[in-house]
Amino acid sequence: MFEIHTHPVRPVRSAVLSDEAALGELDRATWSTLHAVTPRPQPPYEPFFDDGHKPEDFLVAEAQNAAGEVCLAGYTRLVPPTPLACNTHVRQIQGLAVADWARGRGIARALLRAAFAAARSDGANRMTLRVLGHNAPARALYESEGFVVEGVLPGEFFLHGRYVDDVMMGRSLAP
Repeated sequence: MFEIHTHPVRPVRSAVLSDEAALGELDRATWSTLHAVTPRPQPPYEPFFDDGHKPEDFLVAEAQNAAGEVCLAGYTRLVPPTPLACNTHVRQIQGLAVADWARGRGIARALLRAAFAAARSDGANRMTLRVLGHNAPARALYESEGFVVEGVLPGEFFLHGRYVDDVMMGRSLAP
């Protein structure tokens, strides 16, 4: 016999300025060669929020950890891909992270679905993202949520001694 422990996920919400420290910690803790094109962050750390990364660009998910504390469990950044008026109908996922302790609980999927809803409510009808070709877990998640590969930039990045593809994915936001 085994016991099932549930650690409920709370509704996804917009980030607020007071999330900055937790988001910075989560971002550093989830840094991985699987998805990062920038070097591992080193102290002194840059602020998580800046002129190009505002709290309103981020959706966050909270969940109870094993100790029963409600903690920041994940985030996604959702922004227009360009400042051009001709593509205001598009939103782009530019980052998605889930804490190791919170993986396997549907948090990334909840963040994506909240991003779809937020983009629709903002008038968007299309969503795009970029993912490294070797990041099979992320690609599988995105495909399961309706994204399709729309383009590949072969060998776009030279990371850790090898060339890695940059995969562009997109999906309609039509109901």
